[in-house]
Amino acid sequence: MGLMDGKVAIVTGAGRGIGRGEAILLAREGAAVVVNELDAEAGQAVVAEIEAAGGRAVLDRGDCSDADSAQRLMAHAVEEYGGLDALVNNAGILRDRTLVKMTPQEWDAVIAVHLRGHYAATHAACAWWKDQGRTGHVVCTTSSSGLLGNFGQTNYGAAKGGIATFSTIVAMEMARYGVTCNAIAPAARTRMTEGAYGTIEGSDDGFDFWHPDNVAPMVVFLCSDASSHISGKVFGVQGDAVELYRPYTSVAVVENSGATWEPATLAGRVDELFAESGITPAAENMMAKLRYSMTQRT
Repeated sequence: MGLMDGKVAIVTGAGRGIGRGEAILLAREGAAVVVNELDAEAGQAVVAEIEAAGGRAVLDRGDCSDADSAQRLMAHAVEEYGGLDALVNNAGILRDRTLVKMTPQEWDAVIAVHLRGHYAATHAACAWWKDQGRTGHVVCTTSSSGLLGNFGQTNYGAAKGGIATFSTIVAMEMARYGVTCNAIAPAARTRMTEGAYGTIEGSDDGFDFWHPDNVAPMVVFLCSDASSHISGKVFGVQGDAVELYRPYTSVAVVENSGATWEPATLAGRVDELFAESGITPAAENMMAKLRYSMTQRT
């Protein structure tokens, strides 16, 4: 018996890396999987691997950021397997560059695949669940770059930060229909992270902390009814570790005795916020705050 016995799941961008591992483990846990992938050869290889292991899978070759394509993806799941129980929004790309060198095309491409892709697929799935009176689970993919910020990734970080908020709001809106929505911020050794961090060598023996397949178990859990009591949360997932992120919260305040502030007065008071909170006022390398760092575990 698996956590996903009798269930149907969609995984976007499932041809390689983290998405591939998610699709394979979902199938191993009993789900019929719709493998969404633009690269038909890569996607079909995942389908073949699932079928060779006795699972059920079908390829959907389409752009999940296109609204019509996302609707066809949803319809494909229903036509092939009779419904949908879980959606994993995984598809993503990188176009890293500092802001002053970034082209509009590099900005738009990343925002489209990540943020619009999450919207289009989630919109289609949630509308179907609502109309059919069915429950479901959405797993979104944010990033520490979106939660903390990372040099050279204004496009990617903005999209991933938006996804974290998107996930929280979807959770609130869909709670009345029994649909959960959570986000993961995964860290793994993939083609995308090699572009961001440089070549990262894997472990030759023992447990490979940064293997992309390590992300899949938490995703399968969040796709299953065993997680029905959890929604609107963001989890860091890497290696053998699962973290829970706390959303933005106010940590300090200054007030002005019921009067509108004068700019010059604020110049003498705002530093109180930093003194009370312990936060530095200058620009920081926020990725240095990560509990688990690829640069420390090579």
